[in-house]
Amino acid sequence: MEHPQAIDMFAALAHPTRLAVFRLLVGAGPDGLPALEIGRRLDVVASTLSGHLGILKRSGVLTATRHAREIHYAANLSAMNDLVGFLLADCCGGKLENCVDSNNLLSWPEDAQS
Repeated sequence: MEHPQAIDMFAALAHPTRLAVFRLLVGAGPDGLPALEIGRRLDVVASTLSGHLGILKRSGVLTATRHAREIHYAANLSAMNDLVGFLLADCCGGKLENCVDSNNLLSWPEDAQS
C-alpha cells in the first residue's frame, strides 16, 4: 500500500458517521447491507448517507454490489488488513509476527510491556 491510499482511507474514516457506517458493516458480515437499511439503522437521511458511502467506497474501505434495485455495501476487510499491514510494516524491526499474539490480535510481546 502506498502513502496516498492509506491517507485516503484514514480520511474517509475520520468522520463520526462514516466510522459508524464502517463499524456497522463490519458487524453485518460479508453480505453487507442495503443503503436504505444502513440509513435506517444509523438514522441518517438518504441524501447525506449517499455522500458518505461514496467517500468510503472511493477510498476502498467499502465495496458495493447491485442486487436488483438496491446497492448493498460491505466492509472491505482485505483493504483494512492491508492498511493495518502498512501501519505495522516496520513493527519490531519488520518482524510482524512479534507484534501479534496467539489470538491473532495486535499486541506487544509480554516482555516489551515492562
